[in-house]
Amino acid sequence: MPATMRDAFLESTGRMLQKNPDSVVVLADIGVSQFREAGLFKYGGLSDEYSDRFINCGIREQLMIGVAAGLAKEGFRPLVHSYAPFLIERPYEQIKIDFAHLGLGGVFVSVGASFDASNSGRTHQAPGDVGLLKLIPDFEIHVPGHADEAAVLLDEAAAGDGRVYVRLSEDMNSTARPVEPGKFHVERQGSSGAPAVIAVGPMLDRVLEATEALDVTVLYATTVMPFDSWTLRDTGASEVVPVEPYLLGTSAAEVSGALHDRPHRLMSLGVRNMELRNYGTLEDHIEVHGLDAESLRDSISGFLAK
Repeated sequence: MPATMRDAFLESTGRMLQKNPDSVVVLADIGVSQFREAGLFKYGGLSDEYSDRFINCGIREQLMIGVAAGLAKEGFRPLVHSYAPFLIERPYEQIKIDFAHLGLGGVFVSVGASFDASNSGRTHQAPGDVGLLKLIPDFEIHVPGHADEAAVLLDEAAAGDGRVYVRLSEDMNSTARPVEPGKFHVERQGSSGAPAVIAVGPMLDRVLEATEALDVTVLYATTVMPFDSWTLRDTGASEVVPVEPYLLGTSAAEVSGALHDRPHRLMSLGVRNMELRNYGTLEDHIEVHGLDAESLRDSISGFLAK
């Protein structure tokens, strides 16, 4: 089994290339060394088996997206990969026009998440990536919390024909959960009508620790678009706390939309919209944004006590 989400990504890409002769990988330097070490991409050339199915555009992310869109228009299934800010934020206009406006499909796989690359500073951090992609119609967005879950979601994306974003992270839960793309997993069932806490991807372990003494239903989300309104509604909850590993409030509209016909209260927890000018570690960032178990316990308990 893959040890990290990036390992799952490399293995899934190998399966995609083997199963689908129309699949192609488009890069902008990021990931080249990892694919080379995996035996899929040779320095100065390509492996004989996949000699014409890797394209490295250099450090030109807008070009990377344009090339991938051109391939999609010709019937190929492109997989595009980079750090989240270079894959989503920098070439956002190209994704919007070249892919969405033309109705093209592709697989977009990022690493780095909100602040995995803490030592690289703000240039390599993208807490707003999911919120940005939500503005583009018909994008599936997956946020796995474990390498095994990433493998399932990546294989599903590679086999489809739509626009899919898979957000990989170094932060992981201790064990994988059952994954059904597009569905929330009921991790813990509270009493009838108990508040619902939606833990997205790598937030699950900390949410479970934070809520162990609370009567709440914990839903686990590895797919955030489309949003699983039906599972949330079935809980009967009128108080909802989404806990997201990206910009807080990103899923607030979906929660309110799911419960539009019943009175409800909502508190969003996630990465705060603040500019941090110290590097720190991944754990430092988690704590500063109030996403460690102790801070989550205080926030959720305080909200439910009101």
